[in-house]
Amino acid sequence: MNGILLVDKPIDWTSHDVVDFIRKKFKIKKVGHGGTLDPIAMGLLVVFLGSATKSVKIFENDSKEYIAVMGLGYETFTNDGTGKIIHRKNPEYIPKKIIEDTFSQFIGKIEQIPPSVSAIKHNGKRLYKLAFKGEEVSPTPRPREIFSIDILHYDFPYIMFRMRCSKGTYVRKLCSDIGLKLGCFGYMSSLIRTNSGCFDLSNAFTIPFLRNINTCELEKCVMDESMFNSKFNTINI
Repeated sequence: MNGILLVDKPIDWTSHDVVDFIRKKFKIKKVGHGGTLDPIAMGLLVVFLGSATKSVKIFENDSKEYIAVMGLGYETFTNDGTGKIIHRKNPEYIPKKIIEDTFSQFIGKIEQIPPSVSAIKHNGKRLYKLAFKGEEVSPTPRPREIFSIDILHYDFPYIMFRMRCSKGTYVRKLCSDIGLKLGCFGYMSSLIRTNSGCFDLSNAFTIPFLRNINTCELEKCVMDESMFNSKFNTINI
């Protein structure tokens, strides 16, 4: 079976968990994905099957769209709601105009320092492994681009926003950086990936649905080879 399968990744599953589930459930040897989602994140995971796995590197460069909720007043070890609180500051109410103006300062090309708890390697070792051992590492800033940020809802101290960004952008680190810019601490409370290139979450299949179908039924959910090849003319890389 060759082609692309769009999966709605549930919270607490790793991207590898999804790949492993599909490989074992449908007995497909070659399975890959086009862009990792943290366990705390939900939403669109673009999964490649069979010969389509050869094109993962092309599609993983697509821009991504997310809807996130940011909380103010805390900085956590992981920059999200799962980590230990390391700094706390209860801010006074911040007017929405200041929130919008601060968010807008991050639109465009930025230099982002990866979170200390991430899979990026330093001297051959994953940063998160070093971090949990208590070893302090200063990762090199990486060039990233934020194409757009829109505030969807503001209910102090929580901010819901939609953003489109380049590959490799850490939304949780962005929340932390914005929190510092606002004069308080911030962390990512929740995250949903809604789009990746030309692929949309509205067309993705849930894990419960995939659990209840067989291999023949899966074929109807996978974009066939001819559809897959046509994407090269329209994909946003």
